[in-house]
This record gives sequence, C-alpha cells and structure tokens, in this order.
Amino acid sequence: MQGYRYETVPYDHQRTALEDSWSAEYYALFMEMGTGKTKVAIDTMGVLYEAGKLKAALVIAPKGVYDNWVQGEIPLHLPKRLPRKICRWTASKTKRFEEELTDFIVNREPFLKIFVMNVEAFSSPRGADAATAFLFQNPDNMVIVDESTTIKNRKAARTKNILALKNRSKYRRILTGSPITKSPMDLFSQCAFLENKSLGFNSYYAFQSRYANIQQRTMGHRSFQQIVGYRRLDELSEKLDRFSNRVLKVDCLDLPPKVYIRRDVELTPEQEKLYRQMKKLALAKLESGELATTASVLTQIMRLQQICCGHLRPDEGEIQPLKNNRLNELLNVAEELQGKAIIWATYTHDIQQIASTLRDRFGPETVATYYGETPQDERQEIVNAFQDAANPLRFFVGQPRTGGYGITLTAATTVIYYSNSYDLEIRLQSEDRAHRIGQTNKVTYIDLVSPGTIDEKILDALRNKIDIAGQVLGEDAKSWLGSS
Repeated sequence: MQGYRYETVPYDHQRTALEDSWSAEYYALFMEMGTGKTKVAIDTMGVLYEAGKLKAALVIAPKGVYDNWVQGEIPLHLPKRLPRKICRWTASKTKRFEEELTDFIVNREPFLKIFVMNVEAFSSPRGADAATAFLFQNPDNMVIVDESTTIKNRKAARTKNILALKNRSKYRRILTGSPITKSPMDLFSQCAFLENKSLGFNSYYAFQSRYANIQQRTMGHRSFQQIVGYRRLDELSEKLDRFSNRVLKVDCLDLPPKVYIRRDVELTPEQEKLYRQMKKLALAKLESGELATTASVLTQIMRLQQICCGHLRPDEGEIQPLKNNRLNELLNVAEELQGKAIIWATYTHDIQQIASTLRDRFGPETVATYYGETPQDERQEIVNAFQDAANPLRFFVGQPRTGGYGITLTAATTVIYYSNSYDLEIRLQSEDRAHRIGQTNKVTYIDLVSPGTIDEKILDALRNKIDIAGQVLGEDAKSWLGSS
C-alpha cells in the first residue's frame, strides 16, 4: 500500500489498522464506536482496488446505517480519483430497480462497484439471491459486515444467508465496536463468517463447551440449561488477536469526557396504583409457570416500564395514556439546555408525544423525529440538518433501535434518555452517536428515572454493563419483577 494517497487524513490508529489488515483474506475491526472503523474499511477498498486485487465490494449494514455509507462515508473517504459506481439496495421490487440492479451486477467497465445492502434484506430469499449473484459475477470482491453483532444469532435466517456468502468472497471484513454484547458466545457466528475455524471450532456446541459453564435451571415446571459463566477467556482473546485489531477511544483519541446525570421523576397516584397491580400480576404469572421464557419475562418488564413512561399498551386494544410527570420534567431539562440535544425514547407513543410537546414549546422547525416510521429517504437529510450549526433544528427525538447505529450526531452536547432499552448494546451504541470523532465538547447524558421502579433497575444494570436479558431467567426473574 506504499504510495496510497488518502482522501481524508487518517488518525494514527486508523493508519495502523489499515497497514495491519489490508492484504488479509479475513479480518475483524473491533474498533470502539466513534474511532472511525468505517474509514478503515473504505480505505481498504481503495488500497486493494489500486493494487489490482479488488473490483467489487458488498457492504452489509443495519437499516439505519446503510444510507450513511452511500451518502456520507464513501463519498467522504474513498479517494475521488478512483472511479466507482454505487448501487443501493431497495426493498421495493420495482421493474426499474430490478433492471438497474441487473445492469450493475453484470457491468464489466473498469470501475469499483460497491453494492450497499441493509442486513434485514437477508431475511428473505430475494436479498440473499441478489447478493449471491453480485459476488458470482464479480469474483474479485470483498464483503463487509458493518455492526457485525447483527449476525450473532446463528439460528436467524439472515445470519445463515450472510454466512453462505463466505464461499463466494475473496476478502471478508467484520466491523463492530463491541463484538460481545451479551456473552462471548456472540463471537461464534461473527467469526464463522470470516473463516469456519477462525476460533478453532466448526461446531457452535464445541465452542460453547470450551468457553462456557452450563447449569441445569428450573422456571415454573420447565427445566432447561443455562450458561452461568465463562472460562478460558484469555485463550479466546489470544485467538481473536490473530485476525483482529482492537481500538478503544481512551487509547487513541483526545475526546472530551462523558458526564452522567440522573433526574428523578415521581410516579403519579394513577401510575403507582397501576404499577402495583401489574407487578402483582407478573409475579402471579411467574409462580404459575406462565413466564417460562426470557421473552415472556422481558414483556412484563416492558409493561412496567411503559407505566413509568406514562402509558400502557395492553395485549389487545388501544394505548392507555396515564397522567404522568415525565413530559414536564423533560421540558424542564430542555429549558435549561444550551445548544442541540438528542432525546432517546424506547416507545413510538412517547416519541410522538415528546415531539409534539417540544414543537408546541420551541417551534416546529426545532424538532425532528427519527424512528421506524421515518421514511428512509428522509433520514440522512434529518442528520445533515441536525449537524448544521446554522439550521434551527435543535432536538433530535429518536428511537435507539433505529437511530442508535452508524450515524454521527456530534452537534449534540446533551443526550437525554426518556426511557432505556434493556439491551446493553443499544445503550452503548446510542451514547456514542454524539461521543465520537468530531466531538470537541463534553457530552452530558441525562437519564429520567422513576425511583423504586423497574426504571431504576434497568439503569443500574446498564451503568454496570450487565446484560439484562441474561439476568431474567430462573431465580433472577423474581428479583427483577418483585423488588421494584
């Protein structure tokens, strides 16, 4: 890669990662959120293309991220001297797109072809077939899986379909800041995409047997095996070091600090009464054996959290709004703020309520929403407007599961959590939309919490980097549902 001229000047850690990995058949960029792993991957394309080793790249990214590759990252970092053609996957099966895709796949002109797909497309045969055809027709290729924890579930259709691409790829890369979100077992599928035996095992169960401690547990009348701990993690880390680059922000960037603040919000009498009833019902279901899976316990936790936020969605029927103090507390915080802020909320109902309330107080031009219902073609425009210091858009109100990945929101110096997801990865990802390369100010994180409720337990678990989903089975379920 001698003589490679960068389009954007790399940091030292980015240059090192590229020099260590560019020629490897497979490699993992385990670079913490905000350290610029996307740039390293794009420069890898550039180096290999100029070396005559690469003609095509397939980029697979989460739905909320893949547009940023097309509109933001590739135009910014891929040297403009390199001829390229980019095709963005669309779920709409129109005749025009199908014709454009076919022409793109079979085109033999001497430019770098980059096919950008969202990971969700691989849940269906149509997406998997398109990716396979692209790689088959363009064998000098690279496959990049961005936020590779999206393929940690080895049983998911999208994971199986993406792993099947391995045999048609010349180079493979996985990108993530946190390859382990729930347990070291998360690594197996991610690394299997790189190479079947990159960790020394073809079989997941052999891998699990080597690195996990398993016990027989009981919930209600159901008996099951549960992982209760891990072993030989130093050995596992040594194996990963052979084909990965680990970068932490604290080691390489002079980023300003994170500051955490908690704002307590008391429940109204209406909320308190309903909360007690719901908790009593959940404990009764637990004792009867009705809550026999992680999902069923988490559903009860979600119901309790909804009440804290000021609404309840029954299994059947309309959302039931509850008189609450949370919106007022959010307004109090917003009145105190200087500059721009991100507001994360787990539930669609809350996002809509927050946006409406802020627009009434500060003006319609000051608020934008970013969640599942936000049209795909508007998402990057919202990000660009928020990042523009001259734009009046002050409040980015989003759902972490949608907006917490891949986008840059460094214009914000305050991040407010109206509610928290129980998923640790989502919390970490959403925090670092503001705290990443380009941020020059300290970032303040404000959690709205109802004391003595599930709210408090969720926040404590997240602050202590505890995977909540792994804690709510067996005897732990009673603690989660009963002591709040």
